[in-house]
Amino acid sequence: MDLFHIRFNGDSANKLCISEQRFNIDDQVVVLYGHAQILAQVTALVQADIAPEDIPVNVLKIKHLATPADLALDADNQTEADAALAVAQEKSDKHDLKMKLIASEYSLDRQKLIFYFTADKRVDFRELVRDLAAIYKTRIELRQIGVRDEAKILGGIGPCGRQLCCSTFLGEFVPVSIKMAKDQNLSLNPTKISGLCGRLMCCLQYEDAVYEAAKAKLPDYGDTVVTEEGRGRVVGLNFLSDIVKVQLQGHTVPMDYTSDEVKQV
Repeated sequence: MDLFHIRFNGDSANKLCISEQRFNIDDQVVVLYGHAQILAQVTALVQADIAPEDIPVNVLKIKHLATPADLALDADNQTEADAALAVAQEKSDKHDLKMKLIASEYSLDRQKLIFYFTADKRVDFRELVRDLAAIYKTRIELRQIGVRDEAKILGGIGPCGRQLCCSTFLGEFVPVSIKMAKDQNLSLNPTKISGLCGRLMCCLQYEDAVYEAAKAKLPDYGDTVVTEEGRGRVVGLNFLSDIVKVQLQGHTVPMDYTSDEVKQV
């Protein structure tokens, strides 16, 4: 028995699954999820040949590797789910619900129709669920997602000119802080460091460890340091170039030094 990480469409979080069959990363598999069968992607082999007593509680089970017939059925289901999304938004507007429907999908066996939505506040969508269940004669599930998940589902082009990281290769979202932008000497203008989701760009985290290590070797802004030319104050830093810009006493133009050429007082 092997333990895998899998990820469903529209879900940024990995989920644990067990299987007696070995799979490769990026394989499409059919997962038993409650009473439904849902297509998912294998993202990692967590542990091979796991002992029965070590299997986590409430772990999901992979039924089998998705066949060409499964993939064709999923494509047909998605076409109908896309049409259902427009109906759901119309019904939502009729009930005056403050929610934005983002995407929808059927489970592979059509036992469940899932809608993903964003909302600023908690939404009572029970009447909407009843309306949709009456139309589609299947179990209806509404899942509230965040703005980062919305960007992941819809995709797009980032400020760098490439497809969004979250919709291509990025797995789970990681915390991103304004401190990361400060450490990298980036402009703190929100329009410069925010992604399409309106949150701080995920890529700020990619080089954070490099900047943290470089920052540890250098003095801080405003520190007093001693150089061969005399004492001065740090007025600039270039972490990647290992350069400290020092305003020396009695000099009008700052001088550049490496971290080895300055000594903190």
